[in-house]
Amino acid sequence: MSTPSLDETRIATLVDRFYDRVRIDPRLGAVFNPVVADWNEHKRLLTSFWCSVVLRTGTYRGNPMAKHLPHAIDAAHFERWLQLWGETARDVLDADAAAVMVEYATRIGDGLRLGLGLPRARHARGLGIPIVGAPPRAS
Repeated sequence: MSTPSLDETRIATLVDRFYDRVRIDPRLGAVFNPVVADWNEHKRLLTSFWCSVVLRTGTYRGNPMAKHLPHAIDAAHFERWLQLWGETARDVLDADAAAVMVEYATRIGDGLRLGLGLPRARHARGLGIPIVGAPPRAS
């Protein structure tokens, strides 16, 4: 996936604005405000994460799955997270860059959902992996 007009500064701006919105969001803030002690440090960590994902910087060291496992997160949280991420991306980035960031977020969200045993996003693409013993899906 190409990264049109994306650099660390633009990703940091997206992360900063997004988490400002998360903090005041009734659904997401209720989960994250009690566990994030230092929002500025959290934003730096998540900027490192997104730069590692999108720009391949390799600066992020962490385990997102392990960080999310202990929290009461359900499918509605993921839906809201992705909705808010998309809105913020479209507010702070050009259309092509926003589309790239939303695509990455959708994939990451699907991976976390899978790891947490939650249903996939309503708009998720299939992985193309057949499930042994499952009836064939109608096209």
